[in-house]
Amino acid sequence: MKQEFLTVNGRKRNAVGIALALSLLTLIGTPANAASDTTKPVEGGVLNVGLATDAAIIDPSITGNSITALITRNIVDSLVGQAENNSFTPWLAEKWEINTDNTVYTFHLRKGVTFSDGTPLDAAAVKYNFERILDPKTTSSYAKSLLGPIDKIEAPDSQTVVIHYRQSFAPLLQGLSLPYLGIQSPTYLQKAQSTTNTVIGSGPYILENFTKGSGSKLSRRADYNWGPGYATHKGPAHFDQIVFKYLPEASVRLGALASGQLQAIDAVPPANYRSVQGNGKLQVVTRENPGVNSSYFLNTSKGPFQDVKVRQAFQTAVNGPAAVKAAYFGTLKPADNILGPSTLYYDHDIPKKWGFDLGKANRLLDEAGWSQKDADGIRKKDGARLTLHYVYDTGSSSAQEVTLAQAVQYQVKQAGFDLQLDPVDAGGWTARTNANDYDLVSFYYVRAEPDILRTVFHSAYIPPNGQNASRIKSLDEKLSKAVGATDAERKQLYADVQKEVIEQAYAVPLFVAAYQLGASKALHGISWATNAKPNFYDAWLDQ
Repeated sequence: MKQEFLTVNGRKRNAVGIALALSLLTLIGTPANAASDTTKPVEGGVLNVGLATDAAIIDPSITGNSITALITRNIVDSLVGQAENNSFTPWLAEKWEINTDNTVYTFHLRKGVTFSDGTPLDAAAVKYNFERILDPKTTSSYAKSLLGPIDKIEAPDSQTVVIHYRQSFAPLLQGLSLPYLGIQSPTYLQKAQSTTNTVIGSGPYILENFTKGSGSKLSRRADYNWGPGYATHKGPAHFDQIVFKYLPEASVRLGALASGQLQAIDAVPPANYRSVQGNGKLQVVTRENPGVNSSYFLNTSKGPFQDVKVRQAFQTAVNGPAAVKAAYFGTLKPADNILGPSTLYYDHDIPKKWGFDLGKANRLLDEAGWSQKDADGIRKKDGARLTLHYVYDTGSSSAQEVTLAQAVQYQVKQAGFDLQLDPVDAGGWTARTNANDYDLVSFYYVRAEPDILRTVFHSAYIPPNGQNASRIKSLDEKLSKAVGATDAERKQLYADVQKEVIEQAYAVPLFVAAYQLGASKALHGISWATNAKPNFYDAWLDQ
């Protein structure tokens, strides 16, 4: 499940294949003939983008879905921008001041900005948006986590917003740069009975329609003139329209790109990676995601995984590199830690502390009392089989993710686990996790800031309040302290968190999620957000 969730946001991901002779290159720039071009951009036209996974909700304030973030980045603006070199740039806020202990942030807004419904974007609008997110009735678990422990928000005048914190909170600027904290029209929000399929922002595009299971259509806003500081042009976007199409079948998505019906697709099929690279009219650009790697999160609150030895046995029974190679043909890197290597404070010592060891898995299960086996090789204890239920959302899980799960299912059976794969729809996934009716789920979150660990492992975010699917409480103190600590203290605290997640087997990291953009070489001007998503504001197409 892709989350940010689960990018959810995420939200997540046949027999052993042969790894392609490819290196997974994390590009710092853009596609070869993109934003660095000096050619004058072509105005107009339609950009058609094929998406492998669906978005159930389009309001970025109430979901962590990475597809929602990709789409709504074109519709909502943020207070600050974050450039590809991780520096922060002006956007809706022309400038800002932060006090010495990171407890007071003052933002000075750009004048003359309006939402597409004509409502002025002023301090009152920003205050309303953030207070709506903080309201428990809004169920904004991910967006709320990005805002942190706010004490109060003030709007002393129409162009100034002051955010006060109960304790030091260092990660705010990075969170503010993401679409999940993008500013929406308060006029719209106050009138809307539901925001699951509509959104009105101040961005360069207006949402014409969004249909779950189909896609969305955006049209250019002609009077837009307040893009982020990292953009390469000012004024309206270049395309007349952007059309996002939900095309879960890889062959359909790839065929539409090759025929020119689409100009870009995500999730280039691993088996076709080399052929797309070799097509003179196409290109593939891969960006590794920072944040929490795609992992299995083990439910410590019920069933067999209450026992740390059973969790450790499951973790060591999984041969992640082999399973990832089988599912992704060598186009994605196996994970060696709960955090991706491009994330701030990633601990390079963690990979030495764990790994596949079937012998160890068997010893741990014997020690935990699961010493008997039935005729199928499944372990038993007190007459009960060692059965686990992996619940996954079919709408947001790719074919490769299912293949990966099947490979893991086979691997852990060698140690005596009966891993059952339970496919459900998005509503079923939410219902099962909220009701604590699962043993493990999978997702990844995309964020360059290690505070993402708080979103995934703090007890304040145990479902239904968020995505702490491991349902642990032991890391609360460290995660809360880290948001306001010095750099040296933060580094040590996050190292301790990474160590405990692995040693206590709260999760089984699988692979470093990456955004793989397949695109026509006629598409120019793509830039990349720090959450490894393509930005389309500067993009244009050769006619």
